[in-house]
Amino acid sequence: MGLMDELQNMGLGNVLGNSGAQGSNSLLPVVLQMIQNHPGGLSSLVQGFQNKGLGDIVNSWVSTGRNLPISPDQVTQALGHDQVNQMAANAGVSPAAASSSLAALLPVLIDKLTPNGQVPHQSSLLEQGMSMLNSLRTGTSG
Repeated sequence: MGLMDELQNMGLGNVLGNSGAQGSNSLLPVVLQMIQNHPGGLSSLVQGFQNKGLGDIVNSWVSTGRNLPISPDQVTQALGHDQVNQMAANAGVSPAAASSSLAALLPVLIDKLTPNGQVPHQSSLLEQGMSMLNSLRTGTSG
C-alpha cells in the first residue's frame, strides 16, 4: 500500500479538516516539496525541530507510538516565519492558515514517512513523496 493510500485510509482530509484551516490540500504538495528541498531532507527537518526544543513532539511522530500534537505557534517556531510565509504564499493561503494546517499535517505526514520508527533514506522518501504528488494531481488513490 502506498503512502497516499495510507493517508487517505487514515482520513487525511478529515485530519486536515479538523484543523479548521483553509487550503490544507494545496499545502500538502508544498510540504512535500519543502521536505524534498530541505538540505539534509527529512532527517535534517526532524533535527531542526529537535534543535528548537520540540524533540519530544517530533520524536513521537517518527516513533511507532502515539503522535503528540503541535501548535501552530510551535510550527512557526520550528520552521521560522520566513519559511511559513513562503509556504503560505506557494499554497495560496494566509500564514496563519498555513501554520494551522501544518500543525495538523506534519504529525500525520512525518509519521507515515517513518513507518518503521526511523527516518528512511532520502531516495525512499522521494519515491513516496512523488507518488503522493502524482496521486494528488491525477485524483487517484493508487
